Amino acid sequence: MEQLPFKEAIKVWIRVAIYSFGGPAGQIAVMHKILVEEKKWISEDRFLHALNYCMLLPGPEAQQLATYIGWLLHRTKGGVTAGILFVIPGFVSILILSILYAAYRDVGIVEAIFFGIKPAVLAIVVGAVIKIGKKAIKNELMFVLAALAFIAIFFFEVDFPYIIIAAGLTGFIGGKLWEEKFHVIKGHRLAEEHKDKDNNENTLIDSKIQPVKPSLKKTFKTIFIFLTLWSLPLLILGLVIGVENIFFSEGLFFSKTAVVTFGGAYAVLAYIAQKAVEDYGWLQSGEMLDGLGMAETTPGPLIQVVQFVGFMGAYRLSGSLDPLTAGILASLMVTWVTFVPCFLFIFTGAPYIEYLRGNKSLTTALSGITAAVVGVVLNLGVWFAIHTLFSEVNEKYLYGARWLIPEWSTVNIGSLIIALIASFVYFILKWDMLKTILISVLSGIIYFFIFKELG
Repeated sequence: MEQLPFKEAIKVWIRVAIYSFGGPAGQIAVMHKILVEEKKWISEDRFLHALNYCMLLPGPEAQQLATYIGWLLHRTKGGVTAGILFVIPGFVSILILSILYAAYRDVGIVEAIFFGIKPAVLAIVVGAVIKIGKKAIKNELMFVLAALAFIAIFFFEVDFPYIIIAAGLTGFIGGKLWEEKFHVIKGHRLAEEHKDKDNNENTLIDSKIQPVKPSLKKTFKTIFIFLTLWSLPLLILGLVIGVENIFFSEGLFFSKTAVVTFGGAYAVLAYIAQKAVEDYGWLQSGEMLDGLGMAETTPGPLIQVVQFVGFMGAYRLSGSLDPLTAGILASLMVTWVTFVPCFLFIFTGAPYIEYLRGNKSLTTALSGITAAVVGVVLNLGVWFAIHTLFSEVNEKYLYGARWLIPEWSTVNIGSLIIALIASFVYFILKWDMLKTILISVLSGIIYFFIFKELG
């Protein structure tokens, strides 16, 4: 059986990685264009089949899709290569930007750039709420789930993982009792609806690569290998220097977030931001938006923003280490514990994908999770908006609920104006993400130097 040369595949995965801008939707579109339309290595229905499986998993679906297709093409070495290459450009870019941010943030031009990025990210987050909402809020029950998720995380500070678990169980049980209301996410049917007959024949994967027969022995072996790889840095840290250090704390925290990132990066970012700012002191309130702006404007998965969080936390709490060295080491640790689980999920589940395809219990659970994600992402938008547009925000508790009350006299006029500009070009003029951020950065530079430096 003739196989695709591995060297040729590597070149294509490098190309996919370099062009992986624009969040998961843009990254998936790039892969579709190159792999399905241009190279014709994989058919439309198999591409959608793989995508639907990745949508069921926690973690960055675009990176997992690349890993899965790489596995189809060249098994384990193909999946590892595709997955790693997908992450490298973003890792290098955010590491450089993190160093500049930490060391030179007070330089006028750098401060002006990040001043402009924050309002643009607000518009993009609102867009994410609308996009996910259109997909998930198909009836009154889904609306109630979204509202309850927002109330739980914003007012009662319920941890994100518990919201996801509760939403998934609600969708699973609800699907048994009231299927028509809970069977909202029906992505597995898209494969037949979009089947490309011209492309379905004589493609490399569909016609020449035979599926791997699931094996419990191989499954347990895969789980053992990747669980060991995942936990090894933490075990070494704990044994050598103990658990009371920033690296172990970050490694443990981001290991936990890696398994609950259902619904895309935006959903878990609110949880990460609130924990990093309010509980651990790794970031200041406005810095998460700066990191998100970095991730939005660089290639790779949006969840790569966790690297920035890890860098800044270790930079601030470096102890006896040089702050820059601590930040770089933390970047490596956080990236490792975030993406190794992705390989675990793909290599463990890929042989069983045909068994998962079309399973209504899984899709009703996903429907519940996706509805809850709308509320969680809305929380992210509200939380970011309050801390971006106001210099002072008071936190009060009433009837067991937390209320964030901004000091209206501290409203930041510049951020408000740039947020309106970003919203106009993003929602009205329909500019893409990169153009929206660019115009916001330019507006930030103009405002900063005219009104702040001269005023």
